[in-house]
Amino acid sequence: MPRTQSTSSLPLYAVVVLLALPSASAAAADAGTGPFGVTVAAPPTAQSARVGALFAAGRGDDLPGRHFCTASVVHSPRHDLVVTAAHCLSGKTERLVFVPGYRDGEAPYGVWTVGKWFLADGWTARRDEDSDVAFAVVDRQGGKGVEDAVGGNRFAAGTATGATAVTVTAYLNSRDAPVSCTDKPRPHHRMQQRVSCPGLGGGSSGSPWVNGDGQVVGVLGGHDDGGATADVSYSVVFGAEAARLYDESAGCHESQVGSS
Repeated sequence: MPRTQSTSSLPLYAVVVLLALPSASAAAADAGTGPFGVTVAAPPTAQSARVGALFAAGRGDDLPGRHFCTASVVHSPRHDLVVTAAHCLSGKTERLVFVPGYRDGEAPYGVWTVGKWFLADGWTARRDEDSDVAFAVVDRQGGKGVEDAVGGNRFAAGTATGATAVTVTAYLNSRDAPVSCTDKPRPHHRMQQRVSCPGLGGGSSGSPWVNGDGQVVGVLGGHDDGGATADVSYSVVFGAEAARLYDESAGCHESQVGSS
């Protein structure tokens, strides 16, 4: 079941059932100590500001009224790179914008136009679910990159699945503020990993999986475009192909490839 949303089918202020508010237990989950598998409203923090919603752009810098996927800022030499799922960008022809830290119709860190994006060869050739990752360069503003505004997590390939817990931060298309869930990834097969986080439905595609070291080790997507149900989510296991794609999109050779 794709975790994206049609860019023309959902109003901005949809009526939703509210998820649980952040609590002390949620803070413990953010620290990677548990509880695991609980989806909560994500408080505004430096970490959540690096995650944003993808919109089909309206005119100028006006928010177009609907978001369809999630993306996040990753560190790069030019400070202008975001990572998401390939199926979020594949086939898109309209202008897109990225809004980090988006909350309730507000863009506290600006609206950033998405420029060129990069898809893995396995995805463009045969829509291989093991290649469901993409990077996009966002246009600079006033000579500054988006990473200068909100910071960026390190992209990391080659880390062992489940070595540490990850926090998944997502923009559901039924909400205008992010939610998050912490869980320990489990292998689905050699190139896919999964987490059990309830309620991560439409709009969550592309959500970063960030470990306690501030490394992005997955993005929600992969198997069944992210999963057949909203309670179990998947990601590609970042390997050599993802590392090469990062290097190409960042214009450098800075990808971190783990050995364990």
